[in-house]
Amino acid sequence: MKIVILDAYTVNPGDLTWHPLDDMGELIVYDRTLPEQVVERCKGAEVVLTNKVVLDAEILNQLPHLSYIGVLATGYNVVDLEVASRQSITVTNIPAYSTNSVAQMVWAHILNITNNVAHYATENSKGRWTNNKDFCYYDFTHTELAGKTMGIVGLGNTGMATARIAQAFGMKVIVYTSKTQLPEGMTKVTLDELFQESDILSLHCPLTNETKGLVNRERLNLMKPSAILINTSRGPVVNEADVAEALNQGRIAAFGADVVSVEPIEASNPLLNAKNCFLTPHIAWATKEARQRLIDICVENVKAFVQDNPQNVVNER
Repeated sequence: MKIVILDAYTVNPGDLTWHPLDDMGELIVYDRTLPEQVVERCKGAEVVLTNKVVLDAEILNQLPHLSYIGVLATGYNVVDLEVASRQSITVTNIPAYSTNSVAQMVWAHILNITNNVAHYATENSKGRWTNNKDFCYYDFTHTELAGKTMGIVGLGNTGMATARIAQAFGMKVIVYTSKTQLPEGMTKVTLDELFQESDILSLHCPLTNETKGLVNRERLNLMKPSAILINTSRGPVVNEADVAEALNQGRIAAFGADVVSVEPIEASNPLLNAKNCFLTPHIAWATKEARQRLIDICVENVKAFVQDNPQNVVNER
C-alpha cells in the first residue's frame, strides 16, 4: 500500500516521527506540495494524508487508485466530499486533538492583553525598572478577571474548556449555543445579549454560511468599549475590516486572534496595523503534545480503514 503525506511539515517539522505509518506500507513524506504537484505525487497511492493541500474534484478524478484520504486536522473543507463519496473514497479527520491547547491559547491572548507581560519584560530588559524612581511602574490600567463576564460563542470541546477556565478565574460565564442544557454556572443568552454583556468574548463556532461574518460592525457596536474579543475558531467568522475599524475608533478595547481569513496573512489585511490587535500565526493547535496526539489518531484512523472498520469518517460511503 502506498501512503503519501502531502504537507507534513507543520504537523511534524522534525521533532516527532511518522514511523508507525512505515509499518503499514510504502510511506512517502513531502513537507509541502504545490497545487500543480498534487496529482503527480499522489499517482498510484491508495492512501493520501493532507492538512491544507486541497483535493478537489479535478484532482480526485485523476486518482483512480485512491481509496482513503486522511485529513490531518479537524476541519475537512479541503476535500470535495461529494466527489470522494461518489468514487468510494473514505475521508476521515482528526477530532478533538487540540482542545486543551486551543483553550490555552485563548487565555494566553487574554492574559497578554490584560496583564501586558511581554511589554514589561521588554521594558525591563532595556533597564527601565533598574532606573525607576519607585519600586514599580505601570503603563496600563490592569484588569482583574474575577467578577467579569466571559461570553462564549459555541459550546463544543474548546468552548467548554475555555468556559471552565473562565470559571476557575471567578468569572461569570454566558453562552450562545444550540445546546439546551448547560453545566452549572453557565447561562444561555441570545447573540445580542452576549455581545452587549461580555467583558471578554471568545469565538468557538465552526465556519458555516450562518457564522461567516458573524462579528460585524452592527454587533461590534453592541459591545462595551472596554470589551476584549478573541478568535481562535476560523478567520472569516469576523469581518476583519469592521474589527479593525472598531479597534482604531476605540469602540472595543482589544482583539486577539490566532486565525485570519487568508493564511498566511496578506500584507493588506487591516488587522496588521490596527490598534490593540494581537495576532498569532495559527499556532493554537500546535503544541508538541497536540501534534503527537494528531499523529497517533491519524495512525489509528489508517489502521481502522485497513481493517475495514473506519473511524472518524466525515463523508458518506
